Amino acid sequence: MVWSVSAWRPDVPFNELPPPPAAEVLETRVVLKAAIRANVALAQLDQAVVSIPNPAVLINAIPLLEAQASSEIENIVTTTDALFRHQGDEAGADTATRETLRYRTALRAGFDQTVERGLTTATALSVCSTIKGRDMQVRGLPGTRIGNPATGAVAYSPPEGRDLINQKLGDWERFLHADDGLDSLVRMAAAHYQFEAIHPFDDGNGRTGRILNVLLLVESGLLRLPVLYLSRYIIDTKNDYYRLLLAVTAEAAWEEWVLYMLTGIEVTSRNTLRKIDAIRRLQDDFGRRARAVSRGGADAEFQSILFEQPYCRISTVMDRCGVSRPTAASWLNALAENDMLQTRKVGRDRLFINREFLQLLVRQEPLAERGSG
Repeated sequence: MVWSVSAWRPDVPFNELPPPPAAEVLETRVVLKAAIRANVALAQLDQAVVSIPNPAVLINAIPLLEAQASSEIENIVTTTDALFRHQGDEAGADTATRETLRYRTALRAGFDQTVERGLTTATALSVCSTIKGRDMQVRGLPGTRIGNPATGAVAYSPPEGRDLINQKLGDWERFLHADDGLDSLVRMAAAHYQFEAIHPFDDGNGRTGRILNVLLLVESGLLRLPVLYLSRYIIDTKNDYYRLLLAVTAEAAWEEWVLYMLTGIEVTSRNTLRKIDAIRRLQDDFGRRARAVSRGGADAEFQSILFEQPYCRISTVMDRCGVSRPTAASWLNALAENDMLQTRKVGRDRLFINREFLQLLVRQEPLAERGSG
């Protein structure tokens, strides 16, 4: 099927939605130049992540920040403090925090499924079901309309009918795995548009599609761990994101959309590289200070715990370091007494907060310029 702008009207279900165009349409000269830059930046990020002594520093933190940002795009708002405090223990968490934590769980589960079985429509179903906390199925009822948030007018009507939607998802899945030589980052951009245009579920499509972006890069061998924090870029350029998505539908404006996504991958990769460097410097400095004030400061496992997530419990140090409760408490208390950790009482438990690490994780840097860094 050839892409036909005339086949689309915003208030009519786009049942004629065609699959993405061929490589010669998607890979224009300017797109290929941008793809080179984005691939280089992503490769540098992938290498930096797997080369740090304890990748858990980023495996724990980045998906949680991605979960927060991706949920915020859908107006599900919580704080990083609440997310880090409640991960592993959702007691007392509000609804937005619990739903955001499910996004992080969905990303990790989707990563495991992709590594084991590849990226498929079944992966998308599983991811969306985990995000929503219930069994999600492909839409069967008519009437889904996507409105313009500013005017309330209908901006887009996705395809209708479960059989047709499943057919479109089959086309999408075949495009993911086509042996056509298309650059993997260009494929990701086109596949993301296609999934959002199909809009296969009653809810959760945006968050599911953003997880699928990362999983496709994992399947393509471009990322070994799911640490691309792309949703922050989308929040910072939210108007462009929705405008360019719609422009593909209304005008077949593929080049502008693909360039937008490639820019996002490049600047996000470079920003994350800078954050990794800052974390390394903080770890070295923190470790030096900890050794000077605490017997536990020389324990490598103890240092790892304090940088795997900003919140630490005495029980975690006991289990990981194989020490008694008094010993674990004395190590943590020594750092707290020297203002290296802050303490917070939560019920009967005490949390020790690596505030310097938390502030570094959540600090929002200006978007990097393309080709810089």
